[in-house]
Amino acid sequence: MGAKKLSVSLLRYTPDPQEIIAMGAKLCYSPADVEELKKGIEARNQEPFLERLMEFSHLSPIEHASFTFGIEGVSRSLLAQITRHRIASFSVKSQRYVSEASAAKEEDVFGYIIPPRIEALGTEAVQTFASQMRQIQKWYDDWVEKLGNSGESANEDARFVLPNAAETKMLVTMNARELLHFFNLRCCNRAQWEIRALATEMLRLVKQAAPVVFREAGPGCLQGPCPEGKMSCGKSREVREKFRNV
Repeated sequence: MGAKKLSVSLLRYTPDPQEIIAMGAKLCYSPADVEELKKGIEARNQEPFLERLMEFSHLSPIEHASFTFGIEGVSRSLLAQITRHRIASFSVKSQRYVSEASAAKEEDVFGYIIPPRIEALGTEAVQTFASQMRQIQKWYDDWVEKLGNSGESANEDARFVLPNAAETKMLVTMNARELLHFFNLRCCNRAQWEIRALATEMLRLVKQAAPVVFREAGPGCLQGPCPEGKMSCGKSREVREKFRNV
């Protein structure tokens, strides 16, 4: 397997997400029954209404739209970060039930993520990192054998030598309101590089599905002063320009 790169796909999302959001918001203020409301919403363009909804930060109706992503080529380090977002659902590749044992070939090694700053050091640094991953693979294989090569009971203890760099795969589902919060925190330059890259790609995908809802989504400095205060990256202008084009 070796070095892996980030891959994100939007697998499923609430059909016509902006319509269901508009329906939820209008239900709060309309005497119409649900079927009548549904027909009225389907018959008219809801973008102007949604723009006002987002402008007024009336965000509870956007929780009715959810989005499910398939994510590959990310590290176990990222997994520890993203699962801190509590209003989300996660299904993650298990290191207990899925063995990382190699086929005893020199080139066989578990999937892993190379940090960009290590890549930037050049070919020799990348080769050193890859060599370290192969050594960890040997340690892992050795422990699997010592533990009786007995499937999950061996894997669950052998995995303790695997690094944060080890690749994982996951399905993640969040509603639109939680995604806005996620993007606000994780698209920021102060976020760690890997989860920032993931959040930016997720934002690009959902903008295509619900453009009005996510039009202003991104780090906190898009809508005002940087919320990081003295810890600001000092690049608000560049960040705003970047997210105009996401």
